[in-house]
Amino acid sequence: MYNDIYDKIKQFDNIFIARHVGVDPDALCSQLALRDSIQLTFPEKKVFAIGMGSTRFSSFGKLDKYVKMNNSLLIVCDTPDRKRVDLVNVDDFSFSIKIDHHPFIERFCDLELIEDYLSSTCEIIMKILKDTDLLCNSNISQLLFLGLVSDSNRFLFNSCSSETFSLVSYYLDCYPFDLAKSYDMLYLRPLSEVRLEGYISLNMIVTENNLGYIVISNEKLLELGVDTASPGNMINNFNYIKEVLVWVTITEDKKNRQYRLSIRSRGPVVNEVAERHHGGGHKYASGVKVSSLEDAMRVINDLDLLLYDYLKKEYEETNIC
Repeated sequence: MYNDIYDKIKQFDNIFIARHVGVDPDALCSQLALRDSIQLTFPEKKVFAIGMGSTRFSSFGKLDKYVKMNNSLLIVCDTPDRKRVDLVNVDDFSFSIKIDHHPFIERFCDLELIEDYLSSTCEIIMKILKDTDLLCNSNISQLLFLGLVSDSNRFLFNSCSSETFSLVSYYLDCYPFDLAKSYDMLYLRPLSEVRLEGYISLNMIVTENNLGYIVISNEKLLELGVDTASPGNMINNFNYIKEVLVWVTITEDKKNRQYRLSIRSRGPVVNEVAERHHGGGHKYASGVKVSSLEDAMRVINDLDLLLYDYLKKEYEETNIC
C-alpha cells in the first residue's frame, strides 16, 4: 500500500494535502510533513497543504491557499469521514487517497490506508517515508515527532508500541532535531490557559459513576482571556484523577452557535457514544459538536450510563465465586 501511494504521488504534478476540521497537531503536522517531503523529493511538482489554520500552531509551518486545479491528486490525512474534511470537496479531484489512524467510519477516497492500531497519522507517514523513496530532513522529522507526541500524549497511550519507539529512534538518528525545543512548541502556554486549567480542576462535576465534566460558558472564556479551542486542547491534562474514568469539557462556541464536547476515557470505549450524537473519534478519545446545552447534557447522560454498565460489569467479574 505504501508503494501504491508513492506511485500515485509520482503520477500527479498537482497535489493537495488536506485534513480534518478543527486542526490539531497530528493532523497539521502529518499534512505539512508529507507536503514538504513530496516537494523535497519532486521539486518540479506543485504541492499544497490546505485547510483553516490556528494561531496556536503557527510555529509549525504555513498552510497554502487552495486554488482549484485540473488533474490533481488529493491526499486526506487524519480524517475518517467525508463530512470532516476541511475546506475541499473530495469529488473535485482526479484521484483521492486517505491516510488515517481513526477507526473506519466510511470509504470516501479512491485509495485508503487505515492503520487504526497506530498512535497517530504522523506515525503512518513516518513508515511511508521510511519504506519508500520519499525524502526526509530534520524539519520534516521534527514535524512528525510533534504530531506523534501530541496524539500519543507523550507516549502514554497503549497505541504506542516498540515499533513506535523504534521509528522515533530512527528519525532522531537519521534526521536529528532539538527535542527540548520540540516539547516547548507543544506545551509552552500562556498564563491565561494555566488559570483555565485551575478553573476546570476546581469546578469539575464528578458523578457517582466516575464521570467528570464541566460546562465552560462564553462569558467564562472571555473572563479568562482564552478561546473556544483552549479547553479541548488541555483535555489530556486531566488523565490521572483517581476518581474519574471518563472526563469531558463542554465549551460554548457562541460564534458558531454550538457546544464542543471533548471526551477522554481511561477504560470505557467512548467513541460509540460520540457517534450516536453525530461525533466520533478514537475508542478512548472522541469529540462531539451539538447545537444546544440540552443536547450536550444528553451526551453526558449517555456517558454516565455507559460508565454505570462498565462499573457494574467490572464488579460482577471481580466478585465471581
